[in-house]
Amino acid sequence: MGSLTLDIVVTVLAALAYIVGLTGIVLPVLPGTITYVIATLIWAIVIGGWPAWVAFGLILLFGAAGMTASYVLTGRRLKQHEVPTWPILVGIAAGIVGIFVIPFLGLPIGFLIGLYVAESLRLKDWKHGLTSTWVAVKALGIGIAIELSLAFCATITFAVAAVVHFTTL
Repeated sequence: MGSLTLDIVVTVLAALAYIVGLTGIVLPVLPGTITYVIATLIWAIVIGGWPAWVAFGLILLFGAAGMTASYVLTGRRLKQHEVPTWPILVGIAAGIVGIFVIPFLGLPIGFLIGLYVAESLRLKDWKHGLTSTWVAVKALGIGIAIELSLAFCATITFAVAAVVHFTTL
């Protein structure tokens, strides 16, 4: 396989990994940020050159910042409102089951129902369970929004690096 052909194949595969990674941030059933960071590392190793390595460095920073911000902000907000981890895990499990019960919409519907039921049982109050569920959903949403925003920055960085690589051959 020629060098140009290999470059094209690796770039296309990395771009596909970005699609999986971006989707995984929103739908935690798929791997998220780590997918596109590893794909960029492989791409930089195969492609070589300063644009690829500068892109990888920036993308690594975007990925680490996104994952950290998502984890810290979500965790801090859940802790402020005294929402433990296990209702979130019940919600995720219910979301996974929901995927098979209702294609496409099953994940969010199952997650919300599972989280609501777990919180209501934990608090022994259905009304407070709803309030607590809303707090948890907002906290998770903020974390996802920040991580996704930084992932879009990483995607743009990758696209620019790919264009630079192919226009300077």
